[in-house]
Amino acid sequence: LIPGVVQLPTGAWFDPARPGEPEGLEKHGNPNVLTPDRGTSRLAQSPTCNSTLVQVSRFTGPVPPVTAFDPPATIDFSDASAVTGHQDRS
Repeated sequence: LIPGVVQLPTGAWFDPARPGEPEGLEKHGNPNVLTPDRGTSRLAQSPTCNSTLVQVSRFTGPVPPVTAFDPPATIDFSDASAVTGHQDRS
């Protein structure tokens, strides 16, 4: 690599520190958070990942735990009111 160039490996699972926060920290190193999901032009439709401009700075906070491999929360579907918010009136 030449000075001023960043190389990021791909394959990390998306693991946001605060899901739903657009500018939030991605804890597992998923490079897709840096690139827009659109082609380079209407003609080429090449990926934009090879020409993305980024600013790199050192993270100085406490290292957050990677939770990408933790199982997701589950919902008990045996109680329909928990899912729909409605009670069975029959």
